[in-house]
Amino acid sequence: MLEKTYDAAAVEPQIARKWAEADAFRAGAGAKEGADPYTIVIPPPNVTGSLHMGHALNNTIQDILIRFERMRGKNVLWQPGMDHAGIATQMVVERQLAQRQEPDRHAMGRERFVERIWEWKDESGGMIFNQLKRLGASCDWSRERFTMDDGLSKAVREVFVKLYKDGLIYKDKRLVNWDPALLTAISDLEVEQVEVKGNLWHFRYPLADDLTYEHPYNLDKEGNKIAWKPSDGDPAGYETRDYLVVATTRPETMLGDTGVAVHPDDPRYQSLIGKDVILPLVGRRIPIVGDEYPDMEAGTGAVKMTPAHDFNDFDVGKRTGLKAINILTVKGDVTLKDNEDFLDGLTQQGKLLEILEELDGMERFAARKAIVEKMDEIGCLAEIEPHTHMVPHGDRGGVPIEPYLTDQWYVDAKTLAAPAIESVREGRTEFVPKNWEKTYFEWMENIQPWCISRQLWWGHQIPAWYGPDGQVFVEKDEEDALQAAIQHYIAHEGPWKAWVEEKLENYKPGEILTRDEDVLDTWFSSALWPFSTLGWPDQTEALKTYYPTSVLVTGFDIIFFWVARMMMMGLHFMKDDYGRPVEPFKTVYVHALVRDKHGAKMSKSKGNVIDPLELMDEYGADALRFTLAIMAAQGRDVKLDPSRVAGYRNFGTKLWNATRFADMNGAALDPGFDAAGCKMQINRWILTELARTTADVTEGIEAYRFNEAAGALYRFVWNQVCDWYLELLKPVFADGTPEEQAEARACAAHVIAESCKLLQPFMPFMTQELWDHLTEGKDVELLCHAAWPQADFSDKAAAEEINWLIELVSGIRSVRAEMNVPAGAMAPLVLVGADSETDRRFATHDAAIRRLARVSDLSKADEAPRGAAQLVIGSLTVCLPLGDLIDLEAEEKRLAKSLGKIEDDIGRIVKKLDNEKFVANAKPEVVEAEREKLVELETEKAQVAQALERVRDAG
Repeated sequence: MLEKTYDAAAVEPQIARKWAEADAFRAGAGAKEGADPYTIVIPPPNVTGSLHMGHALNNTIQDILIRFERMRGKNVLWQPGMDHAGIATQMVVERQLAQRQEPDRHAMGRERFVERIWEWKDESGGMIFNQLKRLGASCDWSRERFTMDDGLSKAVREVFVKLYKDGLIYKDKRLVNWDPALLTAISDLEVEQVEVKGNLWHFRYPLADDLTYEHPYNLDKEGNKIAWKPSDGDPAGYETRDYLVVATTRPETMLGDTGVAVHPDDPRYQSLIGKDVILPLVGRRIPIVGDEYPDMEAGTGAVKMTPAHDFNDFDVGKRTGLKAINILTVKGDVTLKDNEDFLDGLTQQGKLLEILEELDGMERFAARKAIVEKMDEIGCLAEIEPHTHMVPHGDRGGVPIEPYLTDQWYVDAKTLAAPAIESVREGRTEFVPKNWEKTYFEWMENIQPWCISRQLWWGHQIPAWYGPDGQVFVEKDEEDALQAAIQHYIAHEGPWKAWVEEKLENYKPGEILTRDEDVLDTWFSSALWPFSTLGWPDQTEALKTYYPTSVLVTGFDIIFFWVARMMMMGLHFMKDDYGRPVEPFKTVYVHALVRDKHGAKMSKSKGNVIDPLELMDEYGADALRFTLAIMAAQGRDVKLDPSRVAGYRNFGTKLWNATRFADMNGAALDPGFDAAGCKMQINRWILTELARTTADVTEGIEAYRFNEAAGALYRFVWNQVCDWYLELLKPVFADGTPEEQAEARACAAHVIAESCKLLQPFMPFMTQELWDHLTEGKDVELLCHAAWPQADFSDKAAAEEINWLIELVSGIRSVRAEMNVPAGAMAPLVLVGADSETDRRFATHDAAIRRLARVSDLSKADEAPRGAAQLVIGSLTVCLPLGDLIDLEAEEKRLAKSLGKIEDDIGRIVKKLDNEKFVANAKPEVVEAEREKLVELETEKAQVAQALERVRDAG
């Protein structure tokens, strides 16, 4: 006998051990002979990570697919693994060193520091895998991979060297997102936009017509300091102006300005294009250039150009030939005195000497304040305007990032993107939902070079070595690089030939070549994930069997950073037997975000983060999984309310209690059960509905409509099995013939067992526990290896009749509830328009109707009696006389009052939503919540109005 209540906390660990002991999830487990492969590679979580709600949704969806296809007999592999998470992991270990007051990484040295990270990884990293197992993820855990393991490191070196020799990896000086706290370039994904209340500083840049290079604006002819005063002319005018006004949110960057851009069609400035302004404080003549980037309607239409410190300015500078001058150090401090690019062409005199002395070495935000003050002193500060704007911050370092001009390694993403674009256009890889293809194309067709180098110590160190003259040698290891260097230097008569020959006589590693200190962007190794995890570049059996993978399940936020790059790398390196590129996956399923119950994005600062581990502690993993699945509608964010998880725990409890009830009534699983041999109408009905549900669930999972599949299961198990089937079987269990009882017991056990199979991908723990009970004493496989149910039974007539009975009883119950009829009151029924088939059905199910609908007398009439509530079912009108059941006058007053309150609430919400200011200024999730509330109230209004109409008709 089943326990009275299901204890998830006790059962789930036992089931997990059962799976582990049976090696239930190994690649190919449960597969039919010669079965087609089905592969998913897990989006590798960070080694530093802990399970959050996004992980829970992502992995629940993958597990549904994996368990579904495993039960369908396919050769399934769910490949697990973790990402080394360069910045995050290095930060964790550095923080640990500081907390323990141990030497920092610089004192420790690179080799020992990396060893220390490996020690941390072995001791503390990868906690998330145990959390995924707790969620029920059925990966082949024996095949766990890590983006820094030997096999993947081999793949990374292979790819880097090949792409470099193909001309697709190169070194270049470009702008990158630079984190002054972590002292490294970071990817766009590691940049957070933070709303900041700052200022927009408007500066005057004097036109250089009457000011010469030899006599800057702030010196007179004798070299004495003077304060420049702008003319009284309108700076936006045409003739009287002697300066331009530019605006900036970052005054400190003006020291690196090399031009002012205006739109070539702007009539205010057309005559000035090609002329110069004098850069205040510095004295540099910088040109006015024409470019389409400036918006003629925004501000003055003149934009200062700092190509070394702004991405847009960098592009304008490339188009117009402006010089790029970097005026910041890697730490974000101003650097001027020893900055050759900055000093080039300047005469160090006057105001410039003061600037060099005071600002050199100053922290960037302190320099901002000082520059504004100095611009004010010389009359070049026109206005300070309060300005709220988004400022990019490093998500790890937590400080504003700097667009920074530096030498980095790049991938020619544009070339690699071309076949990846065609693959999606031609349908070889499909996005679900399809609208994400547009996002993919927009990014891929405008793709920029991919910066792949990071100034870290933890990661794949770039396989590039430099000779004494800076010549680079890219090879898989130092020995190959040395051989390439020897060939290079010995083959060329030059100053380094003899030096190299001398070093070779008593060679010591590191004497001739110096390795590049940078490591690769974490996304570089994860871009190889679909094939590197299967053993590539070795031609393994796993690679042959499981590549290409079947589906990738991911969030939309990494379409650019991961999905697109896997497409590019897969198509470049993986070929079929005919040399044709092979896509890494056939389908990309993009799920939405999990938000809080109001639709707001979860964040620690808002205090609205929902911890999946806490929900599993309280409600069990099955309840969380089913909640996420039933809410995972395509293209719609999941608004998660913990109360919903509690509700779906109750769903599991309902199935548990139903199984226990059937068990108490002798239901037992019969391996030889033959559905076609069932004679009882109630059994043939439930078997028909089981087949329909099987088809709906199968179709839903195949179409990635997990909410529809889960919804179909919920309706079948809760409504049809628990509420109706077992209820209608009670008289059979109590008073049926032995043959009827035997059939009912076998059919009930079969239906519950098949329900467990259908639910297993969604709720694997409880269903396995129920399966163990149902199959106790029988030599059967684990539920995860059981065959998926077939939708091969149909009895339309039985289904129509029992569904008619359910509709009738449900309708009567609904009317009773609407009319406030006391639950225990027996009510008469009057039938209008009953035909012979209706009479037969009422006669057949008379006992059930009387018992389930609380019906006393049953009669027929030609028209509805006065004072009766009416229910229409097909051509039949069922009348429920109310006069003797309720106080019609009191009920009319109650309903009228309720309707009035609902209408008042609707009016308040409509007024709010009609207010343009509210819609524009309120948070989107607040507006959406009001709209949803309005829909709920409109539905409630219709129901109450209908009830009121019935009462008035009855009166």
